[in-house]
Amino acid sequence: MIRPLPSSELIAALRDARARTLSLVADLDAEQLIGPKLEIVNPPLWEIGHIAWFYEYFVLRNLDGRPRSLPDADALYDSSKVAHERRWHLPLPSLGETLAYLARVEQSLSERLQGDFASEAETQLYLLGIYHEDMHGEALAYTRQTLGYAAPAFSEDKASSYANNEEAGPLQGDVEVPGGRFWLGAFPGGAFVFDNEKWAHPVEVRPFRIARAPVSNAEFLAFIEDGGYRQRRFWDEAGWQWRTEAAAEHPAYWVPQGGGRFAVRRFAALEPLASHQPVMHVNWYEATAWCRWAGRRLPSEAEWELAAAGDPDVLGKTGANKRRYPWGDALPSPIHANLDGYALGPRDVGAYPAGDSAWGCRQMLGNVWEWTASRFEPYPGFSPDAYEDYSAPWFGSRMVLRGGSWATRARLITTTYRNFFTPDRRDIFASFRTVAL
Repeated sequence: MIRPLPSSELIAALRDARARTLSLVADLDAEQLIGPKLEIVNPPLWEIGHIAWFYEYFVLRNLDGRPRSLPDADALYDSSKVAHERRWHLPLPSLGETLAYLARVEQSLSERLQGDFASEAETQLYLLGIYHEDMHGEALAYTRQTLGYAAPAFSEDKASSYANNEEAGPLQGDVEVPGGRFWLGAFPGGAFVFDNEKWAHPVEVRPFRIARAPVSNAEFLAFIEDGGYRQRRFWDEAGWQWRTEAAAEHPAYWVPQGGGRFAVRRFAALEPLASHQPVMHVNWYEATAWCRWAGRRLPSEAEWELAAAGDPDVLGKTGANKRRYPWGDALPSPIHANLDGYALGPRDVGAYPAGDSAWGCRQMLGNVWEWTASRFEPYPGFSPDAYEDYSAPWFGSRMVLRGGSWATRARLITTTYRNFFTPDRRDIFASFRTVAL
């Protein structure tokens, strides 16, 4: 079971998650809160109401059997039953009413924690709700980027702590990772983990050489300049069909400037293409095409986790002491990784040397999500947790990403966390690193 946490810690995390949510919608007008109907976004007004509903449904109603505090909440906000395309046509409450709903639920969540420590069940469900809100916070950042809204306003004081890593330059070359038996997945030990991380199981991994850093803009630009988007031989059948239908010639949000030069749209602003930042907003098809062009490949999920979490002292043993973070057990900080959103974008691939893994891989957490070669499948003995639709409906149809992005909350991400998207998605803050053939 999970280790019970102090009530004060859960309440502080709840308030922090809520402050982030509010900062992501505070400046949006009524039209922006609905936005255009797109397959890859939700109406922000619906999304923040869904966050409140999720807490009420999975925490308050589960633990206490409380009645709904908003009369038609299930019909409006249950994501398992309300089809995506319907969310623009629902009789949603106004922003003021939605914020009041959020506030009522937050107050109930705080008031019901009376003792110094929450119970195991409370800790499990509160963290599920908090991490769910964190995920939607990152999704709202995707939405703002997709729709060209202004950059969100986060803490300037905290943003300054990331400035030292702004122009760290490139980081080339591979590291050698020995093969052997590796325990893929999370171990029971009292910390919260999602159902798709359960449980660690032995896999055999052959020795491999993996890039020290993700592919940079400059490295991806070389693929474009060599006609990579126009050469069928670099693309699998599904990827070529996607490229043709999308008429893709470069990553999403790259803007041609003439003469083979590009700028990048970051939220509502146009910025020069930063050569040494990781390429971002590329999908799995684009990543695998670049790999074929370069004579490389994507890492498997097991290879990625071994490169991030593997410890030479325990490799081949039970693996229970593999690293929770690439650098060890110390909680993430601005010297380790670009997380928590304050940087408002990626940093150079050479940044954050203090966050290197045991083998010398950099930025295995934060900066950009990384596509892997592995399809999202359950681990042996999988059983869904309370949120039954979190993982199970998506097995077999999505690809695994690892590592988190600059917008991922630090409390959420570890070396065993699994993200999963369809291979055509470009709106997420995703890149990739490669393995030698």
